Amino acid sequence: MDRTLPEHAPLTQFPIQDDCLVIGEIPLTRLVQRVGGTPFYAYGRQQITERVVLLRRSLPAGVLLHYAMKANPMPAVVQHLAGLVDGIDVASIGEMKIALDTPISPGSVSFAGPGKKEHELRCAIAAGVLLNVESPREMRLIAKLGESLGIRPQVAIRINPDFELKSSGMKMGGGPKPFGVDAESLPDLLKEVGRLDLELIGFHIFSGSQNLNVSALQEAHEKTVQLAIRLAAYASSAIKLINIGGGFGIPYFPGERPLNLPAIGEHLEHLSILLKQHLPTARIALELGRYIVGEAGIYVCRILERKLSRGQIFLITDGGLHHHLAASGNFGQVIRKNYPVIIGNKVRGDTREVVSVVGPLCTPLDVLADQLPIAKAGEGDLVVVLQSGAYGFTASPQSFLNHPLPIEVLV
Repeated sequence: MDRTLPEHAPLTQFPIQDDCLVIGEIPLTRLVQRVGGTPFYAYGRQQITERVVLLRRSLPAGVLLHYAMKANPMPAVVQHLAGLVDGIDVASIGEMKIALDTPISPGSVSFAGPGKKEHELRCAIAAGVLLNVESPREMRLIAKLGESLGIRPQVAIRINPDFELKSSGMKMGGGPKPFGVDAESLPDLLKEVGRLDLELIGFHIFSGSQNLNVSALQEAHEKTVQLAIRLAAYASSAIKLINIGGGFGIPYFPGERPLNLPAIGEHLEHLSILLKQHLPTARIALELGRYIVGEAGIYVCRILERKLSRGQIFLITDGGLHHHLAASGNFGQVIRKNYPVIIGNKVRGDTREVVSVVGPLCTPLDVLADQLPIAKAGEGDLVVVLQSGAYGFTASPQSFLNHPLPIEVLV
């Protein structure tokens, strides 16, 4: 019987020079000196650009590409992406202000999320941002605020579909959800939109995230476009935009493999033709965050101590779950699995061993790698967590135990 354990997918986005990881054409050991110390996050400008180029090459020409800023809202990253994508999707007023500081037009910024406050809606309307409506109450409040400002707000209705994205790491649609308006309630809501002074741009239908299953994504895209076509019949004006969300996953754990992007693109080509037949003024937008930036980022920390406890080796570092909650397994994992972790200045190493990499926090949850085969390392060596460009820095409890914050750099 084959007892071979699955391995991480080959990760080739960063070159290796003299057994040292290179990012932004800078060897990691030198980058540490440039940053001034550890821990830190580094994002590769070239890797982000190459991912957008790959998407443009694989997707139909008419499909719009939006960046979901919640994946990584670092201003320098957003500024870089503003020149590469067609739109930016935000989920807070703080993110909206970052987007508005870029050269992208306010009309290409969309604001989603339940529970938007009145002053946030007022700011968005004044800026000319597209508002994704999450409820009938929010829609009426938007109309009231637009009237008081003398501005006709642009809106898209966020729809909670009657299906979900199968095999999704996080389901955002289907069943009872706090997001959007239930699909069966849309006909009545669209009639009300027609009576209000609102400019209806289209629909936002987001059913799930972090998916590597091509057939599941294709099925969700098919159902999403069919739903949009069906509901557009109740709209009082022509639909211009159908944001079908994202959901494109990246491989994090052993046994996972990269998404077959060409297969997704071919299916979207078919759906684009179908949409053109029924809604000739409408364009499809893909809202991607993790897929654009996730593989372009690394988290770097330094080994403070090599410790042996009852036969098990621990590498204790100056980083941990307070900086990278996802890698610790405490950000949605049911069963903890290791992110791809390497010794950045000894990527292959002369000797390999099985170790656990832990942080300095006084909790057994502070684990960056558990019993992982890795190059033999000791005090001063650099631990690198790959696949760290999305949901790392801002999705972690940085105030926990009041350790210093990590730095972020775009190189």
